[in-house]
Amino acid sequence: MAKTLSPVEKAKFVAAKQASRLVEDGMRVGLGTGSTAEWLVRCLGEMVRDEGLRIRAVPTSRRTADLARELGIEVVTLEEAGWLDLTIDGADEVDGELNLIKGGGAALLHEKIVATASDRMVVIADAAKRVETLGAFPLPVEIIPFGWQATKVLVEETMVGLDVLGREVALRIKDGEAVRTDEGNHILDLHLNRIGNARQLGLALNQIAGVVENGLFVDICDALVIGHGDGRVESYDLHGEAEETQFDFLASDNIFTDISD
Repeated sequence: MAKTLSPVEKAKFVAAKQASRLVEDGMRVGLGTGSTAEWLVRCLGEMVRDEGLRIRAVPTSRRTADLARELGIEVVTLEEAGWLDLTIDGADEVDGELNLIKGGGAALLHEKIVATASDRMVVIADAAKRVETLGAFPLPVEIIPFGWQATKVLVEETMVGLDVLGREVALRIKDGEAVRTDEGNHILDLHLNRIGNARQLGLALNQIAGVVENGLFVDICDALVIGHGDGRVESYDLHGEAEETQFDFLASDNIFTDISD
């Protein structure tokens, strides 16, 4: 039975559909992690199946890799690819200068490595992810497990001297246990409410012993594709110039009947 898409799902789908048009035959493509990136992988899988698209994909997580393989997309390591033509990924927040918060799916380290090893990074998101100022979404920071309590204290002390509104720092827990990333690390979530200077904050966090990487992506994203529940898509570049596209939702558009919410 065909699945009825909610407005948020439609927004994610059309953003992914629009971004998939940037992928050309023979490209080496970084594939992000998260619900919006999952739509992209499914769109690319359809292109591989129906149009004979040939790409080499570098996923940013085991979850994305498993889905890509399932859909017939060739999966390679970043070492095998060498360098990427394009990375397409989602974001938890994106501001007007295309600075991002990422890491809600605990894949921020791989995502940042893949994004910076690409000629171009494009972010796909629903309209709710676009904000004036970063910080409402908790900022993920990946830390090594050894001495994580001491690292947490150092992160809290560092926040005192920075332009943020909140300073709550929490170890990410799921099912009663500390979340483990694909690299076996922990995640601290920083509830900052507002980040006044994302570049300064990112540099300060990465100087702390025990911190592996933070979820601030500054000067990495090159373009933003925002989807809306009515099928509209807005595409922005670094200059803020926008193009608008409209998708009509016909029965044939509802192609992913097995996707989970």
